[in-house]
Order: sequence, then structure tokens, then C-alpha cells
Amino acid sequence: MPRPLQLVLDGEEFSVQLTKLDRENLYGKVEIEAFDEKKRPAEIKVLAADGSTLIDKGGTALEMVTIEGDSIERSEIKTVDREGREMEIVKSSFGAPNDLSPAEFDDYLSLIVKSVYMLDPAPESDMGLLCDHLNDGQIYSFPFSYRDGIEADQAFIIGNAKKDAFMIIGQQATLQYLKLNQAAEFDAIEEDEVSTDDLSFDLL
Repeated sequence: MPRPLQLVLDGEEFSVQLTKLDRENLYGKVEIEAFDEKKRPAEIKVLAADGSTLIDKGGTALEMVTIEGDSIERSEIKTVDREGREMEIVKSSFGAPNDLSPAEFDDYLSLIVKSVYMLDPAPESDMGLLCDHLNDGQIYSFPFSYRDGIEADQAFIIGNAKKDAFMIIGQQATLQYLKLNQAAEFDAIEEDEVSTDDLSFDLL
């Protein structure tokens, strides 16, 4: 069972269990199986660089190397910005309580959704206060990071009339609003212009 997530609302702390919802949960899935002429299940193999050697599943691995080609451990790798300064690591949201803040519907509607979770109370915990607020139409938000990383996503908690609670994870979209008959502006610079004289219609 996944780790519980600690949430804080109006000074009350409680734990929730996350159940990820995906398309398979909603619509089911279709699997395609391949067989050879003797009705044996087909297997995926990797063709080596020599063009003739077939490698079974699990026979390849990824290795991190330096510019000189020396092997390096993942723990030795650091994330830096464009100026070469080391970036601060965002800790996992499962490591400490997360304060819920009231959110605006416009912010939720402009979210680029990455994943959806259903919330259930953890053992010996109560979500009654949260569900009551959600049932009244309130939504909440907090920064969320599933594991340690360099950037946190935004989590929105919403509910329905059945007092089910859901957590929607994603990033805020940058929207450019246009008026009628107004064209959008792009920060693109065309360096090379091509004239019709440069086109060879013999290639078409």
C-alpha cells in the first residue's frame, strides 16, 4: 500500500490514501498478442548495433557516463541552472504535512493535468471536515511533489455530491487571450526567407 499523504485543513491534520485513476480504470484496456506460425507467443527482442545479434528482454541497461566516458553514480549527479548554480531540491510531499489553501476555479480550469488520484481516509483518520467543505463547492490547492525533485507540481482537491474527494495534479497553463479579429503574437524570428524562385517543382 502506498504511503499516506498528510494534509492540514483549518489546523486539523489528517491522512489520506491515494488511488491513481487512469484510462484503464474508466474505459478498460485492449491487449494485442502476437504468435508465430507454430502458435508460440512472440517476444520482443533488441537488435544490437552489429545488425545481427538479438538481445532478450532484460539484456540491456542504461549507464551514466561523464564526457570522458567514465561511469558515474546517480547520487553524484547534481542539477544546475543555466548559470551553473546548483538548484535546490524540492522535497517529497509525503515527508511532511501539507497545508491546504483555498483555490480559485479559474486556476483549476487552466491546469494542464498530469494525473488524477482518488482520496480515501487512511486508517484511524477522518476526512469529514474536508468532504464537508468540498460538498459546499470549495476547492483547495497546495504544491505537490511525488518524490524529491527540482520542481513541484500544483495539486487541486475537488469533490462531488457523493462526498468523494479527488486530487488533480498538473502545471498551470500560460494562456494568451485574444479579442475578436485580433491575431496572436509569436516571438519567432525568420532568419532565412525562401522565395518562389528557390523552389524546384520538379521534386513534387
